[in-house]
Amino acid sequence: MAGVTAQSAPSAPSAPTAPSAERTAWQVAAGVVDPELPMLTLRDLGVLREVQVSDDGAVVASITPTYSGCPAMATMRDDLVRTLRAAGFADVSVRVVLEPPWTTDQITAEGRAALADAGISAPGTAPRHEGPVALNLGPIRRAVRCPRCGSGDVRLVSEFGSTACKAQYSCRACWEPFDHVKEI
Repeated sequence: MAGVTAQSAPSAPSAPTAPSAERTAWQVAAGVVDPELPMLTLRDLGVLREVQVSDDGAVVASITPTYSGCPAMATMRDDLVRTLRAAGFADVSVRVVLEPPWTTDQITAEGRAALADAGISAPGTAPRHEGPVALNLGPIRRAVRCPRCGSGDVRLVSEFGSTACKAQYSCRACWEPFDHVKEI
């Protein structure tokens, strides 16, 4: 038959490769929001450390608490499991990784911008420590700027804001109250 060319039959979709499944699982997990700071994803917060997919399709997501005793860890775990399962990953587990410890320096630039857009002051540079950390019960001095107007003329209202990881401030320039994420 002149003019007719043989065409191969369409191939059946192949199973996702391990790197493809891992990339997908990472993207799904990275989109889970923090329960206490819902303007941040776990990736932007810096607590999502790793997402691995084994050859049999089991997913293990690794997260690090922002501080010892963080009450949001159980919710983060449950949200990760639920979201990954909804994306088609049947076998999902979450492990807690304590080393290296999380610091506020791990909040991404996008996360810091999202905090400011939500009226929350992003943390400055986290303090560095070698060895044991001395307990300091005195007032903590921070370089804080108002997320609304940018003024540095602010006053500490309370060391405890809406969550334990935030302090409450008030701006003397625009009079707006705001939370500041504490440097850890």
